[in-house]
Amino acid sequence: MSSTESVSPHDVIVCACGTQEYTARDAIDAAIFRGEFEETWQTFLRHVAAEGRADELELELDESAISAAAEDFRHRHDLITAEETEAWLANRGLTFGDFSDYFARQYCVGAVDEGFSPEQVGYTSAAPELRDLFVAELILSRVLENMTTKLMWRLAARCAGKEPTSEAIAAEKRKFLHRIGIEPAQLAHWLEELGRDSQWLNEMLATEAAYGTHCDRLLVPEARQRELMALRLHLTRFEIELIELESHDAAQEALFCVREDGMSMEEVAAEGRYPYRRADFLLEDLPADAQQKYFSGSPGDVLKPISHGDGFELCRIIKKVEPRLEDPSVKSRVDRRLLDQYFSDLTTKFAYPRLSVPVSME
Repeated sequence: MSSTESVSPHDVIVCACGTQEYTARDAIDAAIFRGEFEETWQTFLRHVAAEGRADELELELDESAISAAAEDFRHRHDLITAEETEAWLANRGLTFGDFSDYFARQYCVGAVDEGFSPEQVGYTSAAPELRDLFVAELILSRVLENMTTKLMWRLAARCAGKEPTSEAIAAEKRKFLHRIGIEPAQLAHWLEELGRDSQWLNEMLATEAAYGTHCDRLLVPEARQRELMALRLHLTRFEIELIELESHDAAQEALFCVREDGMSMEEVAAEGRYPYRRADFLLEDLPADAQQKYFSGSPGDVLKPISHGDGFELCRIIKKVEPRLEDPSVKSRVDRRLLDQYFSDLTTKFAYPRLSVPVSME
């Protein structure tokens, strides 16, 4: 029979590869090994500190806003009834209390912007209760899902190829030590703090080396160039200047001043004391309904006012830049697309997600 009463979120099974099951702890420790963890942990500590500060201030929480966020979550996960939500949570070792606390904490993050500082505590030395709360946040924010995907990619890579050579593993170990900033003599202590042993480290090194071999074969200039051509429209960079206005009428008046009176955007903003700024972005970063407006525009064009929050924005296109692999953000997205396509296919053969609580026999 399965039971969630004594199951820590760390022990929840997140994926499997062959007959081996991997838990949330495995996905988290793999992220620590890759050096992709600390920012996530510090963000969580800021959230906890904001919640604590809200308690100190006896801040009255906006229950309607918290409920709306929870309802939006349920809608996105197709959780129609309370029973479905409870089952979804139980399958991940969570309770309704964890669910409610998460959205209350997110509200506090937005409502409290000063007067608090995160606790200076490392993940490995944190209290078990704080670490369990952290995993709950990883699950509900979908960060754990991303960690699990990266773990599955590496597990599949190792299954799909030859075992890495001793030279490849040694090179991976050097990169690992540099990543986490320790000397070889400190490694045993680092593993002890994490609660892992040398066998776990050797497995991680071999898995990472296998993954690197696949990436080296995949991320070659020819493949990148082909993918760039396929993504050319989406990765076009726009440089714009914009004015923030309080109403549609004000935006229309500003538009008239630019188009008909020949005033610059900066002059209109200064005259009306409106916020003015320049920005740049890739087309794919915009909502789908806004992409066409920009793509059909040309440098020098002023777009019709666009609704933004409680007001409107008036935007003028300064420049449209064709994507090039020399642009780090473009290259990063091309590589991500190549990796996503390749490893999504590979994982279907060797690994699969499996979020559930461990089964215990009574």
